[in-house]
Amino acid sequence: MTHNNHTPYSMGLEKNSANYAALSPLSFIERAAAVYPERTAVIHQDTTRNWAQTYQRTRQLASALVKAGVGEGDTVSVVAPNLPEVFEAHFGVPMAGAVLNAINIRLDAEAIAFILQHAESKVVIVDREFSEVVSKAVKMAGTSPLVIDIDDPYYEGGELIGAMDYEAFIASGDADYAWQQPKDEWDAITLNYTSGTTGNPKGVVYHHRGAYLNAVSNIVSWHMGAHPVYLWTLPMFHCNGWCFPWSIAAAAGVSVSLRHVKADDIYAAIKENGVDHFCGAPIVLNMLNNSPDEMKQGINHQVKVMTAGAAPPAAVIQGMEEMGFEVTHVYGLTETYGPSVVCAWHDEWSDKPLEEKARLKARQGVKAPMQEGLMVADPETMEPVPQDGKTIGEIFMRGNLVMKGYLKNPSTTDESFAGGWFHSGDLAVWHQDGYIEIKDRSKDIIISGGENISSIEVEDVLYRHNAVMEAAVVAKADEKWGEVPCAFIKVKEGVDVAEQEIIDFCRDNMAHFKAPKKIVFGDLPKTSTGKIQKFLLRNQANES
Repeated sequence: MTHNNHTPYSMGLEKNSANYAALSPLSFIERAAAVYPERTAVIHQDTTRNWAQTYQRTRQLASALVKAGVGEGDTVSVVAPNLPEVFEAHFGVPMAGAVLNAINIRLDAEAIAFILQHAESKVVIVDREFSEVVSKAVKMAGTSPLVIDIDDPYYEGGELIGAMDYEAFIASGDADYAWQQPKDEWDAITLNYTSGTTGNPKGVVYHHRGAYLNAVSNIVSWHMGAHPVYLWTLPMFHCNGWCFPWSIAAAAGVSVSLRHVKADDIYAAIKENGVDHFCGAPIVLNMLNNSPDEMKQGINHQVKVMTAGAAPPAAVIQGMEEMGFEVTHVYGLTETYGPSVVCAWHDEWSDKPLEEKARLKARQGVKAPMQEGLMVADPETMEPVPQDGKTIGEIFMRGNLVMKGYLKNPSTTDESFAGGWFHSGDLAVWHQDGYIEIKDRSKDIIISGGENISSIEVEDVLYRHNAVMEAAVVAKADEKWGEVPCAFIKVKEGVDVAEQEIIDFCRDNMAHFKAPKKIVFGDLPKTSTGKIQKFLLRNQANES
């Protein structure tokens, strides 16, 4: 029997403009403005704009960029907090055919200079709060991008360093600009730099297809529904705010700006604007948990929280749920558009005690709706590990929610995609029910007397002690055991606790060999994205 490639289903049934369009999240804002022109799109202090106005401003931005000589594949960088202008740039920059590069606002001039050079930024849009560091960075980079100032009326301080301000710049653009969808959904839409703890950051390139699919994946996995009111506690420079600018447009929701992530501002925004969704690292949830009770009063609606970052301790999740917040735990990396794994909830788990629910929820979970593949496997053989909740392997992902690759870095790109999967560098176990649970970054696992100790497991226990505000556990060299756990702890304000009390608490709550042998009290060093810098703590642990 001969096989003919031309089956009846392919003959004469070709892609054409009637039945096929490249996927791009830019289509979401066009629809939101057409269907819900009068609905609020953006809230920033006393300023509110609807979807028709927001869409018009993004088209003006695109047009102004094109008039300024920005072409296809050029980079437009933004250094600003979570303001409406950054939200607009997520649409306006790619509408011009350009690539948006939202830069981490916590970086120093040297790191920003490296990014401006590496990305070959044609335009830099900068908020006054960061004008000094950007001014230095542009000089250090030795490039001459067009600098545009965001002159936020609600912020005092900082200089204007640009050729003109953002409002004047977009005023030069055409409100009816006829932007084009990308010719190819594989075209780059954004560039995000990883906050490398060593060496230069790597430039992660996203495509329109992945941005579109993860924006929808967010809505489905978080049951967002129509018109969510979303508060920007998560930085838009971090994996493009986990693709939520595009999710908000797809769901015709509300983007609520927040310049600084402070507990009182978050609680005030939730109450005043009816915020029902926000994302944040465990460190943000911890801050909210530990706020004064009077700040927490007066929230009478359901608020959903999505958390990821360092694996969140079960106690932090439990604290949020006790306040009535519904927590969804996700996991991903800059290389996977933010969250591409979700701890999908089962109704039968809802009847379990709060502590047990928090433990289940602290697992990273299963692949997100729009991700194709997820496995825990041996990094050498690529063989999946048994789903026994014990055997440790590396997390691998594949599918549409994986980056195009690293900008100008083919060898690292090839390495990270070896064997047809993306190598995460995170170590995990695979449970019987198919849920994965991170045990450590490969470099953070502690090997003591031949036994693997997960620093995350020890931290989880430490967070249960009522004196502990923040905790990090690293390996300390030991003559007898090779390595032993050393814990660094920041205690809650006004609380006294002794080293032995903490060690005894750990010994009471876990296998004795896993308990920290030494406790160091004080503030914990963090990266610019709020991750605890364990390599510095390892150095410190091994100096003493």
